[in-house]
Amino acid sequence: MFMDLICPRNPIVWDGNRFAPCFADMVLGFGANVITIVAVLVVFFTRNDASRTVNIQKSLLEKLFLHAVPAFGACLSFYDILLLLMKSLEGHDPEYYEWFFRCSQCATWMLILVFSTSKYWFSVFCNPFLCLWWILKPLLEIPHLQYKFLSPEVITCFKESSSVSAELMFGLFVNVIRATSQSYKRRELNSIEDPFIPQHIETNEGRSIYLVRKFGNFWHLVTFKFINSMMDVGLTKQLDFEDLVQLPPELTPVVCYDELLNCWIAEQSKHHSDSSLLRAMYYAYGWPYFRLGLLKVINDAIGFVGPLLLNRLISFLQQGSSNIEGYILAFALGFTSLFKSFLDTQYTFRLSKLKLMLRSSIMTIVYHKCLYINLAERSKFSKGEIQTFMSIDADRTINLCNSLHDVWSLPLQIGLALCLLYTQVSFAFVSGLALTILLIPVNKWISGLIASATEKMMKQKDERIRSAGELLAFIRTLKMYSWEDLFMKRLMERREMEVKHLSTRKYLDAWCVYFWATTPTLFSLFTFGMFALMGHSLDAATVFTCVALFNTLISPLNSFPWVINGMIDAIISARRLSKYLSCLEHKYKYEQRSLEEFDKDGTDANGNATGIIFRDASFSWSSRNEVGQSADISGISLGISKGLLVAIIGEVGSGKSSLINSVLGEMNLTYGFVRSHGSIAYVPQVPWILSGSLRDNVLFGKEFDRVRYGEVLEACTLDVDISKMIGGDVSYIGEKGVNLSGGQRARLALARAVYHDSDIYLLDDILSAVDSQVALWILHRAILSPLMNRKTRLLCTHNLQAISSADMIIIMDKGHVKWAGTSASYFTSPYSNICAPDSSNVLSSTPLEKGNWKSSSNGKQSKLPLDSDFIASEQSTESIEVELRKEGKVGLDVYKSYAVFASWPVVIIICVSAFLMQASRNGNDLWLSHWVDTSTGTEYTRFYLVILAVFGLMNSLFTLARSFSFAYGGLRAAILVHTKILDKLLNAPVYFFDHNPSGRVLNRLSSDLYTIDDSLPFILNILLANFFGLLGIAFVLSYAQILFLLLLVPFGYIYRKLQFYYRATSRELRRLDSVARSPIYSSFTETLDGSSTIRAFAKEELFMARFMEHVSLYQRTTYSELTAGLWLSLRLQLLAAFIILFIAVMAVVGCHRDFPINFGTPGLVGLALSYAAPVVSLLSSFLSSFTETEKEMVSVERVGEYMDIPQEDLQGSQPLDLNWPNEGQIEFQHVTLKYKPSLPAALNDVSFRIAAGMQVGIVGRTGAGKSSVLNALFRLNPICNGRILVDGVDVADVAVRVLRGHFAVVPQSPFLFEGSLRENLDPYGRASDWKIWEALEKCHMKAEVESAGGLDIHVKESGTSFSVGQRQLICLARAIIKSSKILCLDECTANVDTQTALLLQSTISDECKGMTILTIAHRISTVLEMDNILVLDHGILVEQGNPQDLLDDECSRFSSYAKASTM
Repeated sequence: MFMDLICPRNPIVWDGNRFAPCFADMVLGFGANVITIVAVLVVFFTRNDASRTVNIQKSLLEKLFLHAVPAFGACLSFYDILLLLMKSLEGHDPEYYEWFFRCSQCATWMLILVFSTSKYWFSVFCNPFLCLWWILKPLLEIPHLQYKFLSPEVITCFKESSSVSAELMFGLFVNVIRATSQSYKRRELNSIEDPFIPQHIETNEGRSIYLVRKFGNFWHLVTFKFINSMMDVGLTKQLDFEDLVQLPPELTPVVCYDELLNCWIAEQSKHHSDSSLLRAMYYAYGWPYFRLGLLKVINDAIGFVGPLLLNRLISFLQQGSSNIEGYILAFALGFTSLFKSFLDTQYTFRLSKLKLMLRSSIMTIVYHKCLYINLAERSKFSKGEIQTFMSIDADRTINLCNSLHDVWSLPLQIGLALCLLYTQVSFAFVSGLALTILLIPVNKWISGLIASATEKMMKQKDERIRSAGELLAFIRTLKMYSWEDLFMKRLMERREMEVKHLSTRKYLDAWCVYFWATTPTLFSLFTFGMFALMGHSLDAATVFTCVALFNTLISPLNSFPWVINGMIDAIISARRLSKYLSCLEHKYKYEQRSLEEFDKDGTDANGNATGIIFRDASFSWSSRNEVGQSADISGISLGISKGLLVAIIGEVGSGKSSLINSVLGEMNLTYGFVRSHGSIAYVPQVPWILSGSLRDNVLFGKEFDRVRYGEVLEACTLDVDISKMIGGDVSYIGEKGVNLSGGQRARLALARAVYHDSDIYLLDDILSAVDSQVALWILHRAILSPLMNRKTRLLCTHNLQAISSADMIIIMDKGHVKWAGTSASYFTSPYSNICAPDSSNVLSSTPLEKGNWKSSSNGKQSKLPLDSDFIASEQSTESIEVELRKEGKVGLDVYKSYAVFASWPVVIIICVSAFLMQASRNGNDLWLSHWVDTSTGTEYTRFYLVILAVFGLMNSLFTLARSFSFAYGGLRAAILVHTKILDKLLNAPVYFFDHNPSGRVLNRLSSDLYTIDDSLPFILNILLANFFGLLGIAFVLSYAQILFLLLLVPFGYIYRKLQFYYRATSRELRRLDSVARSPIYSSFTETLDGSSTIRAFAKEELFMARFMEHVSLYQRTTYSELTAGLWLSLRLQLLAAFIILFIAVMAVVGCHRDFPINFGTPGLVGLALSYAAPVVSLLSSFLSSFTETEKEMVSVERVGEYMDIPQEDLQGSQPLDLNWPNEGQIEFQHVTLKYKPSLPAALNDVSFRIAAGMQVGIVGRTGAGKSSVLNALFRLNPICNGRILVDGVDVADVAVRVLRGHFAVVPQSPFLFEGSLRENLDPYGRASDWKIWEALEKCHMKAEVESAGGLDIHVKESGTSFSVGQRQLICLARAIIKSSKILCLDECTANVDTQTALLLQSTISDECKGMTILTIAHRISTVLEMDNILVLDHGILVEQGNPQDLLDDECSRFSSYAKASTM
């Protein structure tokens, strides 16, 4: 009824091909114009009063769009009305709906023009409803445009296109104005300054100034000219971080982090455990992403204008007319390409900025979660898995930005191309379409298999990276055990599983590439074959319009499988991240009735000041949502008053450290409640040292107080150590404190805690890592001193002096509090035998002065002067070793090395098959050109079809060969690169790992290797296809249009200059990007290790800010790299647009009948024009892929750097007997060892001889050089002078792994790897179960292992299944099983109770008779029964002899140590 009313002559809506003209003009056109007029008037009369008072100034560009564009539109509409009037006068009555449409259109433009001169233009045009309407209105005019394009008059088509373009430009301009205005207002609202004038006036005037500045730089933004200054610098010198482009405010990590975090919190509050990161991303960035989708629609639609103009131009050329229409069509074709170039680059720029915002958001929110979830919750994920979240999953998730738009855009492009094909060849295209549809389920099935393989591959990658991280963290210990081959095998097994799934994925990808790369050729064959068989004759316009449309199809068809795979990968990664981010954070939820017992002042019900209170509390190391979790410590009810020193004692594995962690909140509370009052300082059993200066480690973000700082350093005996460091207290401390001894690390961690002056101190076995004298000094000058004596102190310890000094003692046993009371009642209780002091030495002994154990040359006042020279000035600094990067272009040797990894024969096969694939495709098109020029009917159709089919078959076969040879070559390179770099790393000396943080090395094994595995072969494949594609186009264009050769020289020159200008900068940007990425991973790895310490000190915000700085630098390098790439892309596309314009104009010139030169047949001209169109994308794609390849090759270059790292001497000149050493005699002859040439000698001219079978104790204060003796013996560090003999053999002549493999060792840091306990005790499987159980029994671990499940129990990463003391006992059992003639014990009983330590010493003495034993000990009691003692001080052997003789000599160093010990 409605259509009958408004269109009585033609009431239909759809005529079978398109919308009916009446419906298009009356409903969509006239209706839209009426809505526009009404909406503008309504908005004007209902505007806010505030907007009436301020006259907003307009910039030049604003005036251009506000006045010139509406005026142009109004003129076009008025001209159309005049044409209609002329028709009426000539007797050709126009349809009434045309009058309605033209008059309403003219009225609309006139209204816009009137309001554009008004001071209220902003409040009217930028209304939210109208902003959306300005974009929607041009889309409603597409049906009108569609039926007007049926007109044979080019001027009509051009005029209608201009009209719609004017509306589109006006709509985009208004939306840009509104977006920039909102950005300005947000900045104003974030200002902390109060305005001096009314807010609306300040905001509007400020906005006007802001817009003028913004649009003053509009041209620079559109052309990316703002990065020219950076690229000029890149030409003259190596780029540095300060040369990079500044980040826009919206890309700063703080802004991005807040945006996504708030949305994630809202998502969690709605969906709880079912929270989705994808939904949070949608809430944060959904609207900007949707706006980009609108821009993509316009961009994709303009992409199809080219083939339509091409069709018109070829039809014109076939007619041979000399009309001006040909020139209009030629210029329209060129300028369409020009306009699309700007749209392409702007869409990519905006999308990439959104991806950068998202990347920054995800990385910071993952780091935030790492800071705030406790160790129990984190136990669901391995360390390697969490590192993968940051290194790989974050990048893969942001790729969803590309995939989501492509997943609707590509089918839309394909659909439009098919519609246009229908207009050219009718239903003949269905045969090609049928082939495409048949391939859809095949590709869907392949995509499912790829998703499954990817998920499995990522799990194996997590395991490999976790194992690699474990290896790097304990590389020193691993080398002492000579386990390089063992770990190489373990890592290679994981790598094999990863490569198995990677190869599945790669070969499936190859099938995808094959199907989608051959589809256009087969589509062409089937379509033209069916069209010819249907009896139609082929002409140039039809064929080459179709060829252009086929070329348009290539990109979406080839991209679609990658888009699907990328989306699948992103969704998988987003799910993994959602699971991690959904972990509950570090907060307890107590029952209200329990909280009432503990008021705000920290007092209990009796009014006593209480520091820590437990009420029937049970805790578990399992995650909260883990099924069937059991309590690790339970039934804890304690009230610890403020100011007490509490000693927590018990056997190994009794739950001492767990009790400390329960106070920190690192365990999950399963029942009851616990609460502490006041700030907390924490020193873990394994000290966590931050990479940075020693002062930074002590201050830990707190302000520098010089007086307290000096007192703390003296109390922790760090002043002497600092005075010997070259940089004083700003000396650089490596990752995990690699350049400090174990005792120095413990004292540094204690100094950090003491300096913070907290209310509660949690000290986990800090005295075991230092010698007895230092322990006594720390106890009296730190723990019991005025620095800490009014604080609540919980101390896990086996030190008898500390136990005797305690106000309260808690005895732990199997996760329960066995006994708690005062120290006086403890010594009369039945439990006093756990740690019983020697009667001859109790607390009454006075603490020693520092002067008693310092060397006389270093004597100082007991009170530290404030101007001590070891405290460096504020300006003093020591440079931290930065990651090196190469300069200049990526060398040819890097490409050669990758070709060698992939295999030269495979490389040749790839190149030949790619060449033949392109040749067969060009041959296919040339044959079509020949067909349309020579055939006038259908008599030779079968002959032409057979030849066309041969070309199609050849193309298909060569595509298959290229796809699979590339997959094979990429896999081969990935396998060999990993194998070689792993081999080089495992054979590298220890000092290499001391100087290179594990995050830096892990970056090579994760991100760089992932690039070589996945993205490098992918981009190389694209590069090769683009290269041969360009060669093919150049050949065809030169053959079809001889004048094209005139362009080659100038075009080649410009192209070469552009790429040279760009590549000089792009290489350095990629290198800077890699260098900027490493600190992110190093910082993240470091935070993972020390998160409990960070939470205890409440320093989460400090570390978050530091991480933000790293991410900000990474953002800046990536943003600079992105804009540089788009700068190049735009200029290349403009060059290509000029080529199209040149060929089109030359074709029009050549078609004139009176022109002396003919530039080819219509078939060849059509072929040239259809080949010129894809030059726009192909040229840009070629250089982009070439540059991207060069960037990706930086990963090969970075990995290649590790191919040349120093290697240990694996080939010794001295062959050894299998049973060597037969006796175990050790002799040091004038041995000097330095860890760095600039550092003082760790061992200085040390000489001693140890007879076979002797048990020797090595003692000395921390940093005296005790562990350096073992480092020299095991050749972990090369000695500068002297030699070391074992059974008369110089160890320097023995292959280093053979040497270490013949010694048994228990290292200072106990090392257990993830796997079964049996593998940890006997990794090579040489010992029987009986022998393993016997060793465990001797080490007092048999009962614990049996109760845990036997030898096949799973040991968690880094041995976290066991306490540190238990780990030491297992390492001792491992050494006993080995049965070597030389056994080295480095503080192997430091973390066990005194009673167990004495039993173990007895076991060692009894079971290891005939073995030469070197024991480094801080407990004097463990070395009293030794045959000989070596006393070291500052790397010098100051005395040696029998322990009893040295004890009898009251002047001896050993005697002074013994007096300080409770033995």
